[in-house]
Amino acid sequence: MSVATIYKPLGSDSPEETYFYMMNCLLYSRVESGFPSNDDYLDEDVNVYLANLLTETACSGSGDGEAGPLVSYDIALFQRVRATDNPRQKYMLYKAHADNLLISLGIFGNAKGSRLNSNPYMAMSENSYIGRGKSYYSLAQSYAIETHRRSTAVADVLGKLSRGFEKYVKILAHLRSDYFNLHHHMTEGELYHLECSLDIEEHKDELKGLYDIFLDLYSSYRKTKSARIKKELDEVSSRIRALDPSFNFECE
Repeated sequence: MSVATIYKPLGSDSPEETYFYMMNCLLYSRVESGFPSNDDYLDEDVNVYLANLLTETACSGSGDGEAGPLVSYDIALFQRVRATDNPRQKYMLYKAHADNLLISLGIFGNAKGSRLNSNPYMAMSENSYIGRGKSYYSLAQSYAIETHRRSTAVADVLGKLSRGFEKYVKILAHLRSDYFNLHHHMTEGELYHLECSLDIEEHKDELKGLYDIFLDLYSSYRKTKSARIKKELDEVSSRIRALDPSFNFECE
């Protein structure tokens, strides 16, 4: 008697059935990876958010969505956020980019979306992307509260995702290998470069741009003491600190 393995694409079922499958895999992955629900804090609401995010990704892909096309660099995202006065649009921008990073790191293990044959020394470290994800979710939470003029259930979830970003990446990585059967076989050379490399030039260029924005904002704030400029100054300071932990600035 032969046993056949049947391939069934994710998202081919109804959204409800796909959601149930995602939630089931997620809950098992949490236990098996050592991060059961409500381990450090109550986060069953995060399970619902992640199951919905996985379902949306499987059923509709990672399209532009309401926030528009995603960008790869902090400066480009900051400029888009700065170009709008609508806190809801700012919330959607940061949330969409944070969700994309979480899925890219956890499910695909490829935050930059690089080709398999690309040079690993041209990529940022995973810790840098994790820092971005945490900051994006934190800023999305802030703008969600500003949009609704109060803390909401979604804002609470975004705060938890920021706080436990590394944990949720590990849970999704377990789900990727044990339930989605997505494995990447790396050579010793690839592992060596991934562990030892850091794209210093990319950091230099990005930091230079961020410092230029920071100095302009700080000069304007000293003259006007504007609350809006102070908020932008805090945001760009957070971006600089994510790339350069030695940076320390407190706006009085």
